[in-house]
Amino acid sequence: MPDCWIHWRVDPQTFLIRSTSNVRGARGYVVVMSNHRIPTPWPSSDSIVITDAGLETWLLFQQGVDLPAFAAYPLAATNDGIRLLSEYYEHYVTIARSVGTSIVLETPTWRANPDWAATLGHDRAALAELIAASVDVVAAVRDSWQGDGSFLISGAIGPRGDGYRIDTMMTSEAAAAYHSFQIECMAARGVDLITAATMTYVDEAIGIVHAAQAAGLPVVVSFTVETDGRLPSGISLAAAIEATDAATSGGAQHFMINCAHPTHFADVLDGSSAWVSRIGGLRANASSLSHAELDEMVELDEGDPVDLAARYVALRSLLPALRVLGGCCGTDHRHVAAIAQAWCASSPPRS
Repeated sequence: MPDCWIHWRVDPQTFLIRSTSNVRGARGYVVVMSNHRIPTPWPSSDSIVITDAGLETWLLFQQGVDLPAFAAYPLAATNDGIRLLSEYYEHYVTIARSVGTSIVLETPTWRANPDWAATLGHDRAALAELIAASVDVVAAVRDSWQGDGSFLISGAIGPRGDGYRIDTMMTSEAAAAYHSFQIECMAARGVDLITAATMTYVDEAIGIVHAAQAAGLPVVVSFTVETDGRLPSGISLAAAIEATDAATSGGAQHFMINCAHPTHFADVLDGSSAWVSRIGGLRANASSLSHAELDEMVELDEGDPVDLAARYVALRSLLPALRVLGGCCGTDHRHVAAIAQAWCASSPPRS
């Protein structure tokens, strides 16, 4: 039996899905009640989609928030934490509204898997409640959305281990079983899709795609690369995308690159290759430093928002399917605003 199982009922008056979810915790099953809307489909137009940026670095370095295990999801349990998270997300809502695009915001759950939660004293029952609260924070922001495009909530999944280096590797089957808990809990709370970010090796990405498919959710896979354009596992970005597609029958909605600077991967992109056409999103770091160098930083390297925006625009010819624009470590709303403005300024006028 899965860790989360769900009874669904659609309210014909409000089009809300009423669900009762049984989530397996350390002491058996706990019942989580949830109300959420029918998932919002992915925007069908060719316009860009704004997403958010480096939540954890924004909290840690700019807001002075202590983040044990680099985990933001516990903030959803307190009023002060909810206020901070809401402030963060509202910046990106403003950007999307100003340029007239759709928006997809990631839940603050990149570290909300059982292993990392255990280091914070959260068993599976407590983790399920915090995952639900994390989704609710973004849902509350969506409730006030008045933009022209769609507003999607993406359930953020991070690697089981460290995002900068590989300690141990799972088979794809083990990865699917492991990540299904977090995915099923987010499905129960009504996310529109799953995004697996900072994937460092292929089998974990494949497992997450399978787990998301089993939960009935679209899924995006975002790989990170080192300064040589290869994943931390040593495999090329091309091979990673091709292998994930082959093992999942093209199950990912699209791929992304995150937690790397454009100078790390621009040279490996060939706009005429089929695998490059599968890259639909980019969340680059502000800094051009390597993962190892960033891991030793005690001060934030914010880079230059204008320079980063120019580098995104320069990638347009190499990434013909690129639509989702956001940031990763060291970036904030200033970077994403600069990227959105530069991208729109470089776009041909609509007929």
